[in-house]
Amino acid sequence: MSESDSIPIPGQIVRVLKGRDAGNYCVVVKVLNSRFVEIADGDKRKFDNAKRKNINHLELQQYVSAEVKNSIHETGRVTNGKLRFALIKFTNEKVSDLRKDESVDG
Repeated sequence: MSESDSIPIPGQIVRVLKGRDAGNYCVVVKVLNSRFVEIADGDKRKFDNAKRKNINHLELQQYVSAEVKNSIHETGRVTNGKLRFALIKFTNEKVSDLRKDESVDG
């Protein structure tokens, strides 16, 4: 992973590695500095109550939600519905990719 890949951008999907939310997927809603970001999932963790998280405790995914990224860029905010939609879209794509791999192998 290169240095540019290690800094997340708003709208990027991450998997939480440490803490109470470990194993869950969230969306980066704000980059605080080179070490911390704020994440939310739109369900248990709303945009207005985003969680401050150390980047080292997150696994960055390659997927960036265009809807979330554009909304944050234009208004500085994003609706919780868009966050939920982005996560559902990401997990559905991930599941379909896994199924494709299984059908090739099996």
